[in-house]
Amino acid sequence: MQKQRVILGLIIVLLIAAITLLVNKPMRLGLDLQGGSQLTIQVKPTKDHPTITQLDLDAVQKVVENRINGLGVSEALIQSAGNNQILVQLPGVNDPQQAERVLGGTAQLEFREQKAGTEGQLGAESAVLRAAKDQQAILKKTKSTDKQAIAETQAAIEKQYTEIDKLFNKAVITGKQLTNASPQPLSADSWEVALEFDSAGGEAFAKMTKSLAGTGRSIGVFLDNDPISTPTVGPTFAGTGITGGKAVITGNFTTETAQNLAVQLRGGSLPVPVEIVENRVVGATLGRDSIQSSIYAGIGGLVLVAIFMGVYYRVPGLVADFALVIYSLLSLAAFNLLDVTLTLPGIAGFILSIGMAVDANVLIFERTREELQTGKTLYKSVESGFHRAFDSILDSHVTTLISCGALFFLGSGLVKGYAVTLAVGVAISFFTSLTCTRTFLLLLVLGFPALRQKTQLFAPNVPSLTK
Repeated sequence: MQKQRVILGLIIVLLIAAITLLVNKPMRLGLDLQGGSQLTIQVKPTKDHPTITQLDLDAVQKVVENRINGLGVSEALIQSAGNNQILVQLPGVNDPQQAERVLGGTAQLEFREQKAGTEGQLGAESAVLRAAKDQQAILKKTKSTDKQAIAETQAAIEKQYTEIDKLFNKAVITGKQLTNASPQPLSADSWEVALEFDSAGGEAFAKMTKSLAGTGRSIGVFLDNDPISTPTVGPTFAGTGITGGKAVITGNFTTETAQNLAVQLRGGSLPVPVEIVENRVVGATLGRDSIQSSIYAGIGGLVLVAIFMGVYYRVPGLVADFALVIYSLLSLAAFNLLDVTLTLPGIAGFILSIGMAVDANVLIFERTREELQTGKTLYKSVESGFHRAFDSILDSHVTTLISCGALFFLGSGLVKGYAVTLAVGVAISFFTSLTCTRTFLLLLVLGFPALRQKTQLFAPNVPSLTK
């Protein structure tokens, strides 16, 4: 009895934790259930790549996938469209403009040494660039339609990029030598981006900072030819330079801009320029009527199963229904904790796993009924029923998990989502069937002595015990 009470306490703790998680963290839904954003990316040729090949498209698609992982979007659809376009669908993205900024930037990072004798010129050119960018920000904020002013401002910015570029030598370190990039706060309103280099990049960075230390000349940090930061190196590093293979990029970053830059750098630089030619919001692909019909069908099926279990198996059936409620809450909480994006196939996998849980209870109750028919007491029949059904339940769950593994590793997209939800559901159903149902039944048998004589409440075709 004490053991069952301890297990009951554990079940209650898990149940409270699951409900708390579901209340405080909404479920992530796929594009078919809630809609999202759709971007069409145009891959553009260059002098080095006059013709866009399939290899170029594959390379761009790989970088886009890495950046989407950084955005935290699951179950995204990424596929090539034609010979030079990539279609990206992002479920649940509320700010498609942010996605455009992150996915569209080429993210070619370079560290350059400033040329000797250009210290004063850099300050002047940087001031002109800041003024031009401030003007561009004002035009965007006011949503100006003055095409001439917009064009002139952009031309002024491009001119300053060219002028500042002349003040620096060729790149010493590039984004290819990065191993990690992450945002970190400087203050409540200011952020920076921390960088980590590989061994070659760390050595090159130490050498460059050693030569610039105390000279007043800057390290030019360029992103897509835009000088986003030009820090100087103090004389204390004149002996060895900045070692350790780490650096930071400062530049008045906000939380969002620092995160976006880190995502771009971690995702890698695009091998060729790209342009977002279409950015639009899309609705749920299934439509509201289809979603509601699917939900009603799932709820209806579960209610019918619950009624059948209660009518046919009496008390054990009602216990199984309660265990299935616990199973459903634990499964949904597990999906939420793992950031599983629920699509319609995923919901189908979840409902199928509930069927697996019902099957396990049916096996247990049938074995219990067989034990009662041999004349055993109710307590011994319940215990024997669970032990006799264990091997069959284990085999069925293991074979289903093997199938889930095959679907996950060999499938893609929505098939993987189906495999994950089914696997999680099967694992939790194994726990609830052999733990929750067993604990509840034994607590009823041991805690209510009157029930031990009324075996018809557990097995209708078995006469009640007289002693």
